[in-house]
Amino acid sequence: MGAMNTKVIEAEYDYVKPASLDEALDILAEKENVKIYAGGTDLLVKLKMGADLGMDIMMDINGIEDLYGVDKTADGGLRIGAAEKIWNLETNADVIAMYPILSEAMHLMASVSVRNMATIGGNFCNASPVADTVGPCMCYGACVELKSKKGVRTVDATEFFLKPGVTVMEADEILTAIILPAPEENTGAAFTKMARVRPDIAKVSISCVIKRDGDAIKDCRMAMGSVAPKPLFLGDISAELAGKKMSAALIEETAQKVHDFVKPIGDHGTTAEYRKEMAHLIAKEILEKAWENSGGELA
Repeated sequence: MGAMNTKVIEAEYDYVKPASLDEALDILAEKENVKIYAGGTDLLVKLKMGADLGMDIMMDINGIEDLYGVDKTADGGLRIGAAEKIWNLETNADVIAMYPILSEAMHLMASVSVRNMATIGGNFCNASPVADTVGPCMCYGACVELKSKKGVRTVDATEFFLKPGVTVMEADEILTAIILPAPEENTGAAFTKMARVRPDIAKVSISCVIKRDGDAIKDCRMAMGSVAPKPLFLGDISAELAGKKMSAALIEETAQKVHDFVKPIGDHGTTAEYRKEMAHLIAKEILEKAWENSGGELA
């Protein structure tokens, strides 16, 4: 251990690198003000900017084997280790085949150098409203696996985020995996984001997964990024579509509901009203595309 005090990062803290998950959980149970270092694409930036993170210990989890792996679950879904790098996941054959918009969202994230370092667990834990992997995971019905010395719990991805930078994780927990259920037949998905340039943080992103039953919608799940203080699952709007016959009129009606529902923030470069208009346009586009990808046709 030792204090780190460089010209770039002024903060002083202890650095630990546990070799096992048990060791990491012991540290979290016994110590306070521990921050987890995985890819560092968020944590190191904050440190270099001089942010007060309240960190006494930086715990590097990159040496913990239990946090890696992309494995099929008993029900035919996937369990993705939280420390898996975005770059490895976006090119993983199972992710591409089973959850195409998750792969697509990852591919559209940041630069290759960032994706080589960033982890899926970190993308969730940073709890940014613009976390690109979160919307697709919500729409695919993912759960987040959390472990502590007290045991294991799983939380629906739609219930994981409380507000910017804050999740339901306790101080003694580690996010160990993202668990995705098996995809059903006649399921179509679509993802898009509007940004100034491709690697830019998403201005507005929408994810949609539709399960089709003939010419009707069996189930629909939509999520948005960058339009609210946390990743936004459009649960009520999505649920209203279940059992309805798909039509161009229904898509327009739903896109208008999305426009009316979102209360985006304006920031440097993008007004709130622009985001609302974009939300309407891409909601319409995304519903059409997801329906088409499910094998459905528009009357």
